[in-house]
Amino acid sequence: MFQRIFWALLSGAMFAVGLVLSGMTQPAKVLGFLDIGGLARGITSTAQPGFWDPSLAFVMGGALMVTLVAFWLTPRRARPFAAETFQLPTRKDIDRKLLVGGGMFGMGWGLAGYCPGPALASVLTGGSDALYFVSAMIVGMWAAKRFPLPPTDLVDELGAATRAA
Repeated sequence: MFQRIFWALLSGAMFAVGLVLSGMTQPAKVLGFLDIGGLARGITSTAQPGFWDPSLAFVMGGALMVTLVAFWLTPRRARPFAAETFQLPTRKDIDRKLLVGGGMFGMGWGLAGYCPGPALASVLTGGSDALYFVSAMIVGMWAAKRFPLPPTDLVDELGAATRAA
C-alpha cells in the first residue's frame, strides 16, 4: 500500500513540475499555442497576444515520446511497479459521451487556457483564475455524474453499425 501511494505521489509531483516548467500552467502561453491564426502576424515564444507560440508542440512531442516508450514496455512487463495487474482500457468504440466530453474539454482548454492537470498545478502555485476554473470543473464533474447523457443517439447507432461490419 505504501509503495503504491509513494509511486502515485512521485509521478504526480513529477507531472506537476513538468507542467510548470513547460509553461502549460500559463494560460496565455497555451492560448498562444492554440491561436494558429497568429501565424499571419508571426511566431513567438514569449506568449505575446496575437502571435502563434509553437513551443508547447515540443512539450507535447516530448510527452508523446515518453508515452510511446511506455506503450512499448507495458506489454513486456509481467506486472506494474505498484499494482498487482495492469488496468488497461477495453473499450474501443466512439460514443456520444466521448465526443461530447472531448468537445467540451477542447472548448474549455481553448477558452480558458487550462486543462485539468495544469489547472490543479496552478491552484498550488497561487493562481486565482485557476481556482475558479477548478471550481467550475468540479461542478461540471458532479453534473456529468448527476445528469448522465441518454444512451442512444445517432453516434451510438453509427458505432454499433461500425462494430457489426
